[in-house]
Amino acid sequence: MADAKVIPFDDDRSRARRRPVRAARDAAVRALPGQHGPEEPVSTPRPVAEPVTAPEGVEEAPERRGGWERRLAGGLAFLRRRVTGEYEVDEFGYDKELTDQVLMSLVRPLAEKYFRVEVKGVENIPTEGGALVVANHSGTLPLDGLMMQVAVHDHHPAGRHLRLLAADLVFMLPVVNELARKAGHTLACAEDAERLLKAGEIVGVMPEGFKGIGKPFGERYKLQRFGRGGFVSTALRAGVPIVPCSIVGAEEIYPMIGNAKTLARVLGIPYFPITPTFPWLGPLGAVPLPTKWTIQFGEPIATDGYPPEAAEDPMLMFNLTDQVREQIQHTLYKLLVQRRSVFF
Repeated sequence: MADAKVIPFDDDRSRARRRPVRAARDAAVRALPGQHGPEEPVSTPRPVAEPVTAPEGVEEAPERRGGWERRLAGGLAFLRRRVTGEYEVDEFGYDKELTDQVLMSLVRPLAEKYFRVEVKGVENIPTEGGALVVANHSGTLPLDGLMMQVAVHDHHPAGRHLRLLAADLVFMLPVVNELARKAGHTLACAEDAERLLKAGEIVGVMPEGFKGIGKPFGERYKLQRFGRGGFVSTALRAGVPIVPCSIVGAEEIYPMIGNAKTLARVLGIPYFPITPTFPWLGPLGAVPLPTKWTIQFGEPIATDGYPPEAAEDPMLMFNLTDQVREQIQHTLYKLLVQRRSVFF
């Protein structure tokens, strides 16, 4: 059998062969009763067919393929740098590339989809230079620090990164220690905080510590003591503004109705929480409740107008500490009044 000849759909020869057939067919139609004859003018022009367009998305397919190819290439390049060690960390162990591409991507769905965090006043954080963000601490587990870090990372106009000061316990836990260092966290000591601030970093601190995160559910949104005001002294020495931050929503993720103090001492932890679901439901009880969060950054409190020796003035530190605490507490009450529901 002879080879078949493939004729393209838009071949002129194919259309030329079809014209006589179409002409004969049109003549037969015009000869029917009630139809216009060849000599009769046709008053109504035949409608012009709309050009056939490709289905939606067909033209964008190459672009989508290009986007996936770029992502794949970027991912492979990222893996190559991790394997070969061609990436940078600072003196504190902070790995910016890993944080931006991996760690924030893992935490972001929790902030955006689960807790639906609403961020307000993030523009109060300076676009350049150092600043100390001081926030309330709650929630039984320190998820509020991670949500605050995502809020600054994703919503600040200048794309600033928040470096959190963490408790000693964080750096004593395996795996958690390494991840905390990679994410930019460092030990909650004045020396490390001052070095970061003088280097122009945004540093986050939660002065309530374990007293705030481990308080019973009945004392929710009541700020605990802010220590001795060490964070104010650090800000004064570095000459950076203090930005109060109020977080609503974290108190209800693990309603702490009890504390097994004996078990906590045995395990070497500050407290062992008892909630309506933990430890009764086992690992399922460790799933946080999907509360609606609001994180609001307040007006910054300037410290660069004070002389260097002001950091040694206990009365000034007490006044500034009380000012920051009162501003956070007032904002918490205001946000609670505005909140429609714990979950919506």
